[in-house]
Amino acid sequence: MKPNLSAKVNTNLKALLKARHHDPFSFLGLHQEGEEWSVRLFLPFEQQAEIQMDSGWVALDKIHSDGVFFWHGASKPPLPYRLRVARGAAYHEFFDPYAFPSLISDLDLHLFGEGRLYQGYRMLGAQPAENMGVKGVRFAVWAPNAERVSVVGDFNRWDGRAHPMRSLGSSGVWELFIPEFPAGNLYKFELRNRHSGQIVVKTDPFAQEYELRPGTAAKVTVPQQHVWGDQTWMEQRGKLDWLHAPFNIYEIHPGSWRRHPDNRVYNWRELAENLVPYVVDLAYTHIELMPVSEHPLDESWGYQATGYFAPTSRFGTPDDFRFFVDACHQAGIGVILDWVPAHFPQDAWALAKFDGTSLYEHEDPRLGFHQDWGTHIFNYGRHEVQSFLLSSAHIWLHEFHLDGLRVDAVASMLYLDYSRKAGEWIPNKFGGRENLDAIEFLRSLNIMVHDEFPGALTFAEESTSWPMVSRPVYLGGLGFSMKWNMGWMNDTLEYIRHEPIHRRFHHNELTFGQLYAYTENFVLPFSHDEVVHGKGSLLDKMPGDAWQKFANLRALLTYQMTYPGKKLNFMGNEIGQGREWRVGGELDWQLLQVHWHQGMLNLNRDLNRLYREMPSLYQQDFEATGFSWVDCHDADQSILSYLRWGHDGSMVAVVLNFTPVPREGYRIGVPKVGAYREIFNSDSAYYGGSNTGNGSGMMSESQPWMGFEQSLVITVPPLAGIILTPIK
Repeated sequence: MKPNLSAKVNTNLKALLKARHHDPFSFLGLHQEGEEWSVRLFLPFEQQAEIQMDSGWVALDKIHSDGVFFWHGASKPPLPYRLRVARGAAYHEFFDPYAFPSLISDLDLHLFGEGRLYQGYRMLGAQPAENMGVKGVRFAVWAPNAERVSVVGDFNRWDGRAHPMRSLGSSGVWELFIPEFPAGNLYKFELRNRHSGQIVVKTDPFAQEYELRPGTAAKVTVPQQHVWGDQTWMEQRGKLDWLHAPFNIYEIHPGSWRRHPDNRVYNWRELAENLVPYVVDLAYTHIELMPVSEHPLDESWGYQATGYFAPTSRFGTPDDFRFFVDACHQAGIGVILDWVPAHFPQDAWALAKFDGTSLYEHEDPRLGFHQDWGTHIFNYGRHEVQSFLLSSAHIWLHEFHLDGLRVDAVASMLYLDYSRKAGEWIPNKFGGRENLDAIEFLRSLNIMVHDEFPGALTFAEESTSWPMVSRPVYLGGLGFSMKWNMGWMNDTLEYIRHEPIHRRFHHNELTFGQLYAYTENFVLPFSHDEVVHGKGSLLDKMPGDAWQKFANLRALLTYQMTYPGKKLNFMGNEIGQGREWRVGGELDWQLLQVHWHQGMLNLNRDLNRLYREMPSLYQQDFEATGFSWVDCHDADQSILSYLRWGHDGSMVAVVLNFTPVPREGYRIGVPKVGAYREIFNSDSAYYGGSNTGNGSGMMSESQPWMGFEQSLVITVPPLAGIILTPIK
């Protein structure tokens, strides 16, 4: 080292070379010192460097053997100044990153700190940008407890000394613009904690693309090239009266719906080609994707996310995902994303202890750790965490045109004592068990979604009796559009597991749901959660021999599709999947060669189409006026009968027999005089049934029954449901 360096320069050099400099822009780059100008560079892998002046290239002095260079002169170099280094026989030219000003506005920093920055993915992460007329990438990350943060990657040999970032003061945000940085490059952040000195290397929480697992680096994503063709869909979505529209969701795991013969997963474009026509043919209205945010472990099914702003690279690029969503919309299919703001994994390279402290999570495990899942709980009371999560929701709806978010594990967010024993949780400031910060976050989420994205919906997976989950925030609710009816699902599956001879003693499990059916906007889910972890497939839950199992399943799905509430089924339910779902392979499509399984597919197609064609089956799902019992008391014969009503007075009668005994001469009351016909029968031979039914139609009789002036005498097939409608 040259002996005439000042003490101040020596101090800065030591901090720089030890990768501990908190303010590298105060030392590196261009500075006016008295009447002269100076430039300092840190190029740890170079032997010499030159700066371009108006008069030509001028060499810099190397003032430290580790690659610190210095120039000074009376004339200011042209901004932004160009540098070059010799590499072999060739020169490499570049701009100095430390010659460029900050590109982040004070307003964005203010909104981020208040929890109101909904588009944080435009401020933080890796943003293609132009600075002083030069194109490059602006890197930014939130790390308030760091002493130093650097961008590292192949481009600088993953050396944290090479590209230290600028601190933006009390915001805790760090920034660096790297000129001429190519899209597709991998990068991470290296952070040194200001208290412990611990050095951690983290992937970018705001990255919009990542390398393929098992790699964990973020990728500078290529700017969007996809040209959307779904303008008609988006306009119509904003005008849709979804409360009174058919809503029938096909839930899928994209990696295991169908695979190539060599077990490779389908990419988004292949899914668009194969899945979309399948869903259209079966007359579903929406696809719900299990989490496709970037995640390291296939076996987590996406529920342990490490990239909240990026579609997983397993299935292609962000533009490939846009192509898939666009194809769905142009085919008339909505797309809902399963979104997971309740928790995140412990992976050391991701969010956990991000800057060496509990930044995104709580420090106290009684608040910040999920014992059931081995994951961290977000600190919803921290404004920057709110901005992070709200921005995550925003990007999926804005950049990828998704039509809704199904919010996972809402119950675990609402209760401080969720799955905890006494002494393992901390009460709120009022002494209660409610997580007040999580409640406010969920309300803010729903307000944002409904204000900014016309027609986009939110769905709560909430398994308790928390009131007003799907009621507006201004009325004191949480603001969700709909809530999964876990009580109905559990009661129904518990009932159907019983042998038919015992069902008479459990009849109330089917009737109890009407006591609360209109307290929320309910979705009736037979989701992936019911066909994993040893629970067996839906078909496997059914008692009896093979014929009875299929008949029971057909009756169950008929009940679901005719009961008040929007519908959801997991992939495989529609074909009578024989085994429970496995993430490592595709559905058992070969089963469709068996007539019973093909019959199940036929039944689902016809049920779905009938559901969409009959307003009485969907218009008043959330209103008590849309449903009335005919007879809910026939427990001895395990028969349920009820009416569904449309706004215009249109009506269908539904009769379900949950025993294997056909009931001939069975009388039910009906509200209208005249002829009736059977428009659906789950016992049809076309579906694999015995073909017992009422094919010739029937006339009402003036014999009062069950509180009605008119009645019908019908045949109720075994383990089956039928739908009757008046003939105009």
